[in-house]
Amino acid sequence: MDVIDTELPGLKIIQPKVFGDARGFFLETYSAKRYAEAGIDREFVQDNLSFSTRGILRGLHFQNPSAQGKLVSVLMGEVFDVAVDMRVGSPSFGKWFGMFLNAETKQQLWVPGGFAHGFLVTSETALFSYKCDAYYNPHSEYSLLWNDPDIGIVWPIDTPTLSAKDKTGQRLRDFSKTSLPIFNS
Repeated sequence: MDVIDTELPGLKIIQPKVFGDARGFFLETYSAKRYAEAGIDREFVQDNLSFSTRGILRGLHFQNPSAQGKLVSVLMGEVFDVAVDMRVGSPSFGKWFGMFLNAETKQQLWVPGGFAHGFLVTSETALFSYKCDAYYNPHSEYSLLWNDPDIGIVWPIDTPTLSAKDKTGQRLRDFSKTSLPIFNS
């Protein structure tokens, strides 16, 4: 597998090796040893799947405390995936990274704990996979406003379909510093 560091510390793009022929393909989606060698040395405790249709935006969510790192990929379809660094003291605090993830390229994105994460479905439907290193804790979950003008995420559409919770996300400037995760270099 190839691992590409992004400009946001800890956020990594993973391109698995895909072995294909006329019968189809094979790829290793996770190996603790290989991922540890790539700097993702985590014990994953929860796997999640999300199915959505075009125009659905899920996020931007993060947990604090109980930060949840996520190894994400698309099993069917395509999404525009976004991570925002919410870690106080990080050199990239408040900065965002976005990329298209799809079933064709089979790329993964490692989103460390302390990042807000979300995605927008750009294909007719999408099946999205999360491999998490902490359990979901609804008491420590926060929602960052998907279109916070101070962050300036450039989404591929202007009017996504949102849940009630995601419509009421907070702007970054409205979070108290004590509710945000701390950067550990």
